[in-house]
Amino acid sequence: SKEEYKMKIGMPKEIKENEFRVAIVPHNVSKLTSSGHQVYVETGAGLAAGFTDEQYIKAGAEILPDAASVFKQGDMIVKVKEILPPEFGFLEERHTICTYIHSANRLPQTKALLESKVVAFAYEDVKDENGGFPLLEPMSRLAGETGLLTGLFYSFTTHGGSGKIICGNPGIKPMKIVIFGAGHVGIGAARLAAALNADVVLMDVNIKQLDLVSSQIIPGIKTVFSTHDNIVEEIKDADIVFNAVKWFPGLTLISRDMLKGMQPGSLIVDIDAEPGGAIETCRYTTHEDPIYEVDGIRHICIPNLPSSVANTASQSLSNATIPYIQEIADKGWKQAAMDNGRLIHGLDFVKGYLTFKDTAEAFGIELTSKEKIFEMF
Repeated sequence: SKEEYKMKIGMPKEIKENEFRVAIVPHNVSKLTSSGHQVYVETGAGLAAGFTDEQYIKAGAEILPDAASVFKQGDMIVKVKEILPPEFGFLEERHTICTYIHSANRLPQTKALLESKVVAFAYEDVKDENGGFPLLEPMSRLAGETGLLTGLFYSFTTHGGSGKIICGNPGIKPMKIVIFGAGHVGIGAARLAAALNADVVLMDVNIKQLDLVSSQIIPGIKTVFSTHDNIVEEIKDADIVFNAVKWFPGLTLISRDMLKGMQPGSLIVDIDAEPGGAIETCRYTTHEDPIYEVDGIRHICIPNLPSSVANTASQSLSNATIPYIQEIADKGWKQAAMDNGRLIHGLDFVKGYLTFKDTAEAFGIELTSKEKIFEMF
């Protein structure tokens, strides 16, 4: 039907440890309220990111006292992180969920989403015409930039680091920064490191991408083809090594035995932060307790780096997701998914059916095609 679709949108406060971001910032709430939708915000949801209840009220939202009432009032629920066990009981069949879900390695959440018969869109699976992921990219760039700044901060003598400054000084060499991965995360780290006058080496297996980055995006950085021998050579005198490559089974960039070839006291920042992943010695660390040492090499493996710049990260996330939220609110989940060639890729759960291949394969759950879903509902 063509008449305007008025949606009740609920935004609870994030409850994941060290998650300070908020799903929609006030200036984007006013976009929704001015098109006739009602927005409900849990009190204090935006506070850690620097957005007050007063700002949300001014943008036309209604403040509710707790998550239970937000889920109760809202038909559409917007979040940053996955649905966590304390929230499972709030899910109702009428809900449309929009958030980062990452269901393929989270069985309890997958079961909760299927059993509650909600519709759920996963931000990380929304895909553009070129196979890019428009709702991951802003966070990826920020993860690279935050990773670099975090690594520099923990290189200070006062934090047990090497005591070098990134840009060097007259007569003193700048830091050597080695970055694995020339995607959005690696570019974020490399661009900032180059701007701070570091000696930057970017490594990847994609020559075309290395050419693009060094000729157009960050002129003047060094690029090296990523092979085992080249990695061993480049990390020898690196001050900080950043891993910005998404791990897949079988990928090891730095194995434990390679650490002895590195400078004692040098630092590995694993931005991908997959325990036992591309960096064999990676294990999760937190913003409170970021560093541990293996064989004389310091490691930082914080999985949610952008959360430490919650204000900027919330704005970036909200600006990227708001057109999709607006479209679902205006048209309803089905019409929005049918009309939007990007959004349809993110439609992973529908009314008790799983429509996302990776999760179906991971847990041996039956996969239902999106075409079939559109016929059924």
